[in-house]
Amino acid sequence: MKPMILAALALSLGNVHAAPIAMEDQSQLKSAPAAAPGFTPPAESELPDNAYGKMVRDGHALFVDTRRLMPEYVGNGLNCSNCHLDQGRLGNSAPLWGAYPMYPAYRKKNDKVNTFAERIQGCFQFSMNGKPPAADSPQMTALSVYAYWLASKAPIGVESAGRGYPDVPQSAEGYDFKRGEQVYQAQCSICHGANGEGQKVAKDYVMPPLWGKDSYNWGAGMHRINTAASFIKHNMPLGKPGSLSDQQAWDVAAYINRHERPQDPRLVDGSIEKTRLKFHANDGVNLYGQKVDGVLVGQGL
Repeated sequence: MKPMILAALALSLGNVHAAPIAMEDQSQLKSAPAAAPGFTPPAESELPDNAYGKMVRDGHALFVDTRRLMPEYVGNGLNCSNCHLDQGRLGNSAPLWGAYPMYPAYRKKNDKVNTFAERIQGCFQFSMNGKPPAADSPQMTALSVYAYWLASKAPIGVESAGRGYPDVPQSAEGYDFKRGEQVYQAQCSICHGANGEGQKVAKDYVMPPLWGKDSYNWGAGMHRINTAASFIKHNMPLGKPGSLSDQQAWDVAAYINRHERPQDPRLVDGSIEKTRLKFHANDGVNLYGQKVDGVLVGQGL
């Protein structure tokens, strides 16, 4: 498929791809690099007009329109670009140029050395509540090539500034669900709905759901309150990053992640308690397997 056809395909979706608590236009590759801490990824104008350039464009299309172009692998309403903003280019939003040069790497989550392809497979399994594409599939190759291109001028094996979601320290008072609900209704609900349901145009989400059946599952990294707080603090609301205090980021992250979502696919013997002990007890700050207002969190949907 030619690059211009891919662009037209994206435009036909309404020209909108959303990020959590945000919306942005991602229908086409940026013609100029996005500002990012520590590193500037290449511009579209630098792409060669050959098979490599075509594959980069194919990978970009899959990255920003994952749900529609890879329906057999995505089980919810999200695209890759919902958690990796500005088409995977934006610093402090887990940009691809910060991730690709750090693999292969050991991950505590599955207690093994992961290739970059295996890392992407994890995103499909947990963040998109779906089925991991084969490591040698055409889609995985295209996504990996797109990430490689963004990182092609980045140092290898170096923790670049802006690589992930920078940590936001938790205050001594912890977090508060009621305060978080107030922040959510004031800052987030206009895009993501009063009940975290997101917004649709026809059958396509233009604002991603933050909880419920079409959101990330209980195994996704974003279910950790500390991870969600870091993402929110540095990226949300869109156009006003850093406008929330650290406390507000923690409070609203806790409020979002007290709500049910699809079950952790690693569920052990049908037991939430066993699953918490094996996978969640030492996995950051999270509510899986705990009771909130007398209700067990993590029952899934």
